[in-house]
Amino acid sequence: MDTIYIEKEVMSFPRTQAILGKYPNARHVPIARYTDIFNAPAQNFRVQKNNPALILAKKHGNLVLPTPPDYHIGGHNNYYFSHMLNCIYDCRYCFLQGMYRSANYVVFVNYDDFFTDIATTTNNNTEPSWFFSGYDCDSLALEPMTHFIEQCLDAFDNLPKAWLEIRTKSTQIRNLTSRTPIDNCVVAYSLSPENIAKSEEHKTPTLNKRISALKSLQDQGWKIGLRFDPLLKAQNFEQLYSELFEQVFSAIDASLVHSVSLGPFRLPKPFFKKMIRLYPESALLSANMSMRDNMLSYDEKTETNMLHFCESQLKDRIQPEQYFPCVSVS
Repeated sequence: MDTIYIEKEVMSFPRTQAILGKYPNARHVPIARYTDIFNAPAQNFRVQKNNPALILAKKHGNLVLPTPPDYHIGGHNNYYFSHMLNCIYDCRYCFLQGMYRSANYVVFVNYDDFFTDIATTTNNNTEPSWFFSGYDCDSLALEPMTHFIEQCLDAFDNLPKAWLEIRTKSTQIRNLTSRTPIDNCVVAYSLSPENIAKSEEHKTPTLNKRISALKSLQDQGWKIGLRFDPLLKAQNFEQLYSELFEQVFSAIDASLVHSVSLGPFRLPKPFFKKMIRLYPESALLSANMSMRDNMLSYDEKTETNMLHFCESQLKDRIQPEQYFPCVSVS
């Protein structure tokens, strides 16, 4: 990390100093608010992605927000929180590159405020509450630097009515495997066929490494989730996804998987247009799309066929109660 911007308000925070200590040669730039850098005009996401800066900041306002209606794995009270903005990986389909002007990483160092809001939200509900990490970032990719999930697990260990989903593609699982699993946490991996991952999920761990991490977590007693999301169109789609399911389910115990979900490829139109400008050579983004529900996606027949095929592959491997489609399939 060459450059670290630091909000003056958090300069003296112990977590700020701990993170700065990991990059002794980085240039430190004091700033008033992270938005002055992150939301500045005339930034090029693609250029910044080659050498992003780190921004350490304090999150204000609502730290816990309701999820979209289809974003759940069975709970009625569903929320997400973002201790970080942006991701170290470079997936061509990622909505973050269409949503943000900047590719720089923002880490909010006021962790305890997140945990307080999570506890308050939980206590305000009579039924269990679900909290999803990894909506605006990868939950574990920078865990060796932030140690956020490590401290998040400590907080959830004291909140039996709160459930945590850690969404990731990362193999940085040491802070999980070095502790006793907690019952109210699901570590969920986003998974794509290896050929698709190589072409569209740049800088991510290979499929085999993700499966190995899943197996290690399951063997130690962690609840795991499988997220085949988004489903991406390919000329040999059925072969690729058949091989994916075989690889995954031959390595783990399907009966002990907490949840499995499928998700279609969908993007808001403004995000899609920006991403096309960033990556005009992308075969994925240049594919024929249609507009439905204010989202760009594959045409309805193609999407339905993809979902139906994957459901047919899953039905002999998991129980119905383990399956959570992101959308209803006709």
